[in-house]
Amino acid sequence: MKQLLLFGAGKSATVLIDYLKQTATQKQWQVTVADLNLAAVQAKVGDHDRVKAVGVSIDDATARQALIREADVVISLLPPALHYIVALDCVAFGKHLLTASYVDDKIRALAGQIREKQVLFLCEMGLDPGIDHMSAMQLIHRIQAKGGHIESFFSHCGGLVAPESDTNPWHYKISWNPRNVVLAGKAGAIYKENTAVQRRTYEQVFTGCGEVNIEGLGRLAYYPNRDSLSYIPTYGLETAATFKRTTLRYPDFCTGWKMVIDLGLTDETDTVNTDGLSIAGFLQQRCRDRKVRFEAMSPLLQEQFLFLGWNDDTLINKGQCCSADVLQFILEKQWVLLPGDKDMVVMLHELGYVMNGTHYRISSSLVVTGEDHIRTAMAKTVGLPLGIAATLLLEGQIRETGLHIPIIPTIYEPVLERLQEQGIVFRETGE
Repeated sequence: MKQLLLFGAGKSATVLIDYLKQTATQKQWQVTVADLNLAAVQAKVGDHDRVKAVGVSIDDATARQALIREADVVISLLPPALHYIVALDCVAFGKHLLTASYVDDKIRALAGQIREKQVLFLCEMGLDPGIDHMSAMQLIHRIQAKGGHIESFFSHCGGLVAPESDTNPWHYKISWNPRNVVLAGKAGAIYKENTAVQRRTYEQVFTGCGEVNIEGLGRLAYYPNRDSLSYIPTYGLETAATFKRTTLRYPDFCTGWKMVIDLGLTDETDTVNTDGLSIAGFLQQRCRDRKVRFEAMSPLLQEQFLFLGWNDDTLINKGQCCSADVLQFILEKQWVLLPGDKDMVVMLHELGYVMNGTHYRISSSLVVTGEDHIRTAMAKTVGLPLGIAATLLLEGQIRETGLHIPIIPTIYEPVLERLQEQGIVFRETGE
């Protein structure tokens, strides 16, 4: 009997667990879901004869290795820094491993051992990275197969609040890891535009954001996402004049977040004594420190900071911590998805290419709306690619081994086909 093991039962795991429960019933497989918080796992697994909930610390080597040893495929939805611990065991025991996280240097260093063990380590298999790679490469390969030469490539993606649940001046609610929201853009950005390499510091990332128009949604803003250059050879687009990967937000968000950065609210190096300190006290003191007067802010910024808690007397009481910790505390209180709220995932690829001397542009867009505040669009688009890939692997329909991301047809074609069956469908327009 096939055995599948999932580490991590957080926000992004909800839809994946539902998918694995359904698959386990259909295929007569055994699934184990392991997390430090046993109660959280039990709540998501429920009473299922083929899906077992386990409480385990990832630092408990004996318990962790016992679970991995019994599995055929391991999925890790743990924080990215913990994947390596699981990866070492998967190499040692010859087990396939799937994650939604970027390939880091430590995982990359295992490539030779992974190849020798003839197992598949499939990383970047979520939404962004993940669905973005698969949908973009399918489009790129199709254009190239017809003789087209790609001149420009933009890939935009964002987790947003659905219009019907958009009830605050930031036009944002948290549907994934809140720490990642707080630290977005910290690495700065580097990309290629009109043949020139462009660099933006963290302080510049949210300045002068570009905009795109999504049918049915209107204007969305975008800011450059990390290191686009590293994906140019991955996508085989070395001769493209422009190559840029970005994150989507509503335009007002970028305006407000630039002020958040300017005020040092995302600082991880400072120390704040939060005992007895209110949210209002924290925000107002930071403005005084940076000589920013509330009265001098634009009406939009005033509204945004009032919503964050400019007059909120709630005490933080988290002891000594950094500003980013305090901001996370505030955002988890103010930007929460409430019961009945829906999130939304938007993805857009824009390609310019030449074929037979004629210039063309093609756009491919995806809009997914969550069911509710638990079965979110983010959970669906992060979790389903992992679940589908694991299923295809166990069925023998994916036969690749070694360290991969989903940019080859033997991986992305069957996964995208099954994602369509789950309602994750791209809409293309061209000119």
